[in-house]
Amino acid sequence: MNSYLSDSKLRLKILQVGDEMLRAKARELSTAEILGRETQTLIENMKNTLRDAPGVGLAAPQVGVSVQLVVIEDREEYHKKLSQAQLAERQRAPVPFHVVINPRIIARADTTAEFFEGCLSMAGYMAIVPRSNTLTVEFLNERAEPVKVEADGWYARILQHEIDHLSGVLYIDRMYCRTLTTLENMERFWKDLKASEVRSRLA
Repeated sequence: MNSYLSDSKLRLKILQVGDEMLRAKARELSTAEILGRETQTLIENMKNTLRDAPGVGLAAPQVGVSVQLVVIEDREEYHKKLSQAQLAERQRAPVPFHVVINPRIIARADTTAEFFEGCLSMAGYMAIVPRSNTLTVEFLNERAEPVKVEADGWYARILQHEIDHLSGVLYIDRMYCRTLTTLENMERFWKDLKASEVRSRLA
């Protein structure tokens, strides 16, 4: 790993689309590596970077480290711009900070949901992306302990988005291309419409 990870107070640079690192498959971490100082410092720096952005998920390749490590946190304060109806439609609730290492999706529902999605590595843009509404994921936490999670709704979407990063996949590979929009135009034209209505207008 990189020597700059020795400082546990860093806010790391988030790579932007077009950087080769974002298209590479990340390698798994061994137990010894997970418990080692460099990985533990990386986790702390990624947490600081995620909160500073702010965002709900960040994968190690996004900060230039090609390992299978993700940090996730969906804070209640991030929900303020959404109505109760929108939160219910998205099945979105606060998710506490946690670490996902060497994840494997072992089950995925056939049913999908479509919502606008953004990415810290494609700042300033959003698009409608279909994702499985429910999935089961096995991974290791920051103590190298096995964890199994059954996720649905928005949390399932975050997991899929971040796990995609570990295989060099971005949401633009899965989006409905005609729905790509700037954040400014998202707020101006589309924020109060259902995904199906947006797609219908842009068809």
